[in-house]
Amino acid sequence: QVELVESGGGSVQAGGSLRLSCAASGATYSTKSVAWFRQVSGKEREAVALIYLGGISTRYDDSVEGRFTISQNHTIATVYLQMNDLKPEDTAMYYCAADFGWFPNNWHKRSWYKWWGQGTQVTVST
Repeated sequence: QVELVESGGGSVQAGGSLRLSCAASGATYSTKSVAWFRQVSGKEREAVALIYLGGISTRYDDSVEGRFTISQNHTIATVYLQMNDLKPEDTAMYYCAADFGWFPNNWHKRSWYKWWGQGTQVTVST
């Protein structure tokens, strides 16, 4: 069992920055893949970024490449999403997801992740 708790969301103006945190507890030693997804009400949940085994590999959606950075602090079992140059279209509920597996070709598919947090809201205004 793995529990995930997101924090760090809020409201910022376009061009601003936020850092989201995903704190994990439970069987974190078995967690290999941790990803951030986001969802706008009425739309599909979409993958944003992935980190594998603490940084051996990372993946980003094209829409955030170069602006967002995912990282991990093993000591406190926390994964971060540093979001810079935020745009109004980044407004969404952001979710942390984790799994014991490694699936590089399907990292963007929500069905592959077993554990999910409750989400943290990010709102970017013009």
